[in-house]
Amino acid sequence: MRLLVIEDEVKLAQYLHKGLSENGYVVDVARDGIEGRRLATGGEYDLVLLDLMLPGVDGFGVLAAIRGANRRLPVLMLTARDKVEDRVRGLEQGADDYLVKPFAFSELLARLGALLRRGASAQAQPTTSMSLGDLELDLVARKAQRAGQRLDLTAKEFKLLTLLLRRRGQILSRTTLAEQVWDMNFDSDTNVVEVAVRRLRAKLDDPFPAKLLHTVRGMGYVLEERDG
Repeated sequence: MRLLVIEDEVKLAQYLHKGLSENGYVVDVARDGIEGRRLATGGEYDLVLLDLMLPGVDGFGVLAAIRGANRRLPVLMLTARDKVEDRVRGLEQGADDYLVKPFAFSELLARLGALLRRGASAQAQPTTSMSLGDLELDLVARKAQRAGQRLDLTAKEFKLLTLLLRRRGQILSRTTLAEQVWDMNFDSDTNVVEVAVRRLRAKLDDPFPAKLLHTVRGMGYVLEERDG
């Protein structure tokens, strides 16, 4: 199980990372709301521990971004402010549970276990669609559209776009794309990935002003919305 801890208090973040790792979880830590929002909406996590008071973007802003990305990701909010209105606001905006600081680590583990079990049941219903900005994918009909316009994709292009969208915000190397889309080991002399990305970009981005598919020189490709 992979968890994301979004917490700006250094000692608490270190404590959570150590304790959760010792209990078998893989843990990533973000120290501000901006980084936390990026990881939570773009990474592959089973649960997020989200502090309410964060620099950059507060916990409510991060939570709104997670739910705005149509993610069913379980979120456990942490706060030092034991106010009913804060708890109600968090739950109304999509938090799955609330834990007030200071808390017993045993209680945290119990709540995590309950949320993960609940999340596993919810995920038994397969995701049938995904979206990013004006891009929409229907995974059942295997159709893609942007700004209401149908994208005429080949089977490989649809598979490539689906992978990029599932891992939005993450830079995917050519090796990763070759292995997961073409089931092949990457050969530096093979340009199959570059050709496919170029053809996908011509359909996905070229007709539209806002670009979604970006090349990160020397690293790979990333699908994400960018300002400007």
